[in-house]
Amino acid sequence: MTNALFKAPIAKNEPVYNYAPGTRERELLKKAIEDVYAAEKDIPMVIGGKEIRTDKKVSIHPPHNIKRTIGYYYQGGEEEVKAAIDAALSAKEKWAAMNWEQRASIFLKIADLISGTYRYKINAATMVGQSKNPFQAEIDAACELADFFRFNVQYMTEIYQGQPESSPLTWNRLEYRPLEGFVFALTPFNFTSIAGNLPTAPALMGNVVVWKPSKTAIYSASVLMEIFREAGLPDGVINMVFTSGPTAAKVIFSHKDFAGFHFTGSTAVFQSVWQIIGKNIKNYRSYPRIVGETGGKDYVFVHNTADVDEVVTALVRGAFEYQGQKCSAASRAYIPKSLWPQIKEKLVATTESLKMGPPEDFTNFINAVIDEASFDKLVSYIERAKKDVEAEIIAGGIYNKSEGYFIRPTIILTIDPHYVTMEEELFGPVLTVYVYEDDKLDETLDTLNNTSMYALTGAIFAKDRYAIEYMTKKLENTAGNFYINDKPTGAVVGQQPFGGARGSGTNDKAGSYLNLIRWTSVRTIKENFLPPKDYRYPFLDEE
Repeated sequence: MTNALFKAPIAKNEPVYNYAPGTRERELLKKAIEDVYAAEKDIPMVIGGKEIRTDKKVSIHPPHNIKRTIGYYYQGGEEEVKAAIDAALSAKEKWAAMNWEQRASIFLKIADLISGTYRYKINAATMVGQSKNPFQAEIDAACELADFFRFNVQYMTEIYQGQPESSPLTWNRLEYRPLEGFVFALTPFNFTSIAGNLPTAPALMGNVVVWKPSKTAIYSASVLMEIFREAGLPDGVINMVFTSGPTAAKVIFSHKDFAGFHFTGSTAVFQSVWQIIGKNIKNYRSYPRIVGETGGKDYVFVHNTADVDEVVTALVRGAFEYQGQKCSAASRAYIPKSLWPQIKEKLVATTESLKMGPPEDFTNFINAVIDEASFDKLVSYIERAKKDVEAEIIAGGIYNKSEGYFIRPTIILTIDPHYVTMEEELFGPVLTVYVYEDDKLDETLDTLNNTSMYALTGAIFAKDRYAIEYMTKKLENTAGNFYINDKPTGAVVGQQPFGGARGSGTNDKAGSYLNLIRWTSVRTIKENFLPPKDYRYPFLDEE
């Protein structure tokens, strides 16, 4: 019998290992990487706790070593999507009725498994499967993911504690129910932490989920599902399917019990899904919750009082870490003419010095882009810049896909603030720089504000506090995550809730209570202890 008001452990950010030479963690991670390469992993779908295989077997190849096979997954179709929905709905009643502290225990255990027993396995899976260097995998697959689970439990309890006032003779209370139906989670390749958070945030709040990971991150997704099951997540609560996007959409968005969509990916896909949901709105039991974080054209704006070395470091890390394949990556920079000669010299030299190769060689800062489609898209922009009179490649511009999808970090200098690579999201190691006249600060800020449909992240660099205040206000609507004298990447759960507006998403802030509350349907309960027994009010009495 539960008769106590439990208090969840206070969440703290997971310490980041540095994997320096001679450390134990470096040795253990290298061993885990060897294990990934040692055997080809068989990866079934998981529906209702059962492993599902089909006759369509698809091979998995590291982006940096495309001739090597590290595993196989099984492609599903409409039948598997329908089965996943049925399994979720069958598990719903029991899962929703479970006491919150029991759900919390499962996800706290997942966090401890990720930061402990599975740390090197999930990092290695991310490094090899998604071509990430050790530090990028560590801050993503181990630390941020563990943070999501611990902080989400804390946020859940804070939400539940939010209760209304009660007047005399009554007791008012709020009940935070899960949504009526199932949630569909569609996750990206670039962050294992996002792939883990999108299906589990709704599940933590009592929802059941159909989860479709990106086909280029299925290897690490399978490790996540292994962890979920070991932690005791009941069968059917989260069901993992491997299908094409259109196949999943056809079944899911026409189902009357579709209740929510949790998404990170491209703006085009999100807008298309929103249209489909709108067309089907009359078919649903309730209005679906639509939560999405989509594209970005993230900027660094430099004031003429900025420190040159700080700017160069922020641009290199912000634009080129994980090959620029972050929604938050610095993609365009505005630099004052007075500082440009100093910045250019150091920025080009540093960029050209970055070592590129497979992630198992820990000396490589740059690895491969995720797949051939991404490689070809990025190359087309690079080749265009080589020909256009308003653009000049001042670093990089070299690429090769014979062994893996490698593109050297590339810097484009443009004389047109509306040049194509200043406006369109590229999602790769390409930074475009526009040099502005120092006396045209206002004009350039206005140009920045009106250039892009996105508003995800942005950064300013300045030493002048008046300039910092002015630019912060002027750029108010350009970024959901705004950085002062820091790169526009690296949001930490519990510290910088993440999300943007405009074409960058619904700004529901992953890593905060704001996201979790979207997966609840609140019921207000009023109990009257002394109900009236006469309809008449005092004002009806005669003088």
